[in-house]
Amino acid sequence: MSFDKIAVLGLGRVGALAASMLEQAGFAVTGFDSDAARESSPYPVRAADMSTPGTLTSALSGFEAVLSCLPYHLNVGVASMAHKLGIHYFDLTEDVPTTAAIREMSASAKGVMAPQCGLAPGFIGMVGASLSREFGRCRSIRLRVGALPQHPTGLLGYAFNWSPEGVVNEYLNDCEVIEDGVRKFVSPMEWLETVYVNGVKLEAFLTSGGLGTMCETFLGKIDNIDYKTMRYPGHAKLMNFFFHELLMREQRDLAGKILTHAKPPVDDDVVYVHVSAEGDIGGRLRRKEFVRAYYPLEVAGGRRTAIAWTTSASVVAVIEMVRGEKLPQRGFIKQEEIALDDFLGTPTGRRFADNRAA
Repeated sequence: MSFDKIAVLGLGRVGALAASMLEQAGFAVTGFDSDAARESSPYPVRAADMSTPGTLTSALSGFEAVLSCLPYHLNVGVASMAHKLGIHYFDLTEDVPTTAAIREMSASAKGVMAPQCGLAPGFIGMVGASLSREFGRCRSIRLRVGALPQHPTGLLGYAFNWSPEGVVNEYLNDCEVIEDGVRKFVSPMEWLETVYVNGVKLEAFLTSGGLGTMCETFLGKIDNIDYKTMRYPGHAKLMNFFFHELLMREQRDLAGKILTHAKPPVDDDVVYVHVSAEGDIGGRLRRKEFVRAYYPLEVAGGRRTAIAWTTSASVVAVIEMVRGEKLPQRGFIKQEEIALDDFLGTPTGRRFADNRAA
């Protein structure tokens, strides 16, 4: 069933852009943020503290859908209210327990419950699943994503253009994989490898959350699946020293503050995507790849960082597909079950096809 009225909670860099893109796509958007005194926007903005159930009830009443761009620990509360009100729910979380809680609600939901609609998990899972379908039998899917400064400085070679809270969790939480047909959890920042994108040398290592529900979906069908974050060489060694030898893993909030103070966001970023699958085609072993470098774009009246527009476009395209009834109208949506061609065929998703490797 088509819908139009959508609330966007949290108007940071990604939330504000997602709201603008939804407005451009013809949705009736209302933004909610703790600070409503922002620059003029094409949609109305209301001040609200989304950490309290009473505020959520009044804020979401009258809407047909909600997109949460809030910190991950607030998403279960938002999803619970969306479930209670019977409206569609979308978010960008990569947190595994948060997704598990939302999935449990989805069994009795009147609308869609679609967490993990960002870049990874999200778009990256659609790409991996799409490649796997080209094989008679697929033996592996390898997903790699890196959101990096184009012009790195210092030994870390990094800039925190993404949530520090999310990055710290990715680096410290256990990582789900399928290895030799066995679904398991392994330690983060391990399985270090070298990857090249457009001739740029990168290192890749395990981080948590990027696979979403893929291990569950492909267990017994594909023998090896893993997700790794890509960084410039030397990053993993320094982060292991920071978190483990200096024991900053015991103070996650402080770790995030230290890292963002040292490596603030930059405007000239790049998002590297490297997805590969291997298997049999016509009785012969083959490898298929999807390799891209996405750069800042002019979107919704302004120049947007690569990580902002790729993340925003991922969720907006999924919302467009639900509105257009290209996806189920209720229950839990797995990102890997979204057809990549349908995603790329949406007005917003088309940006991923147009903005190819530079």
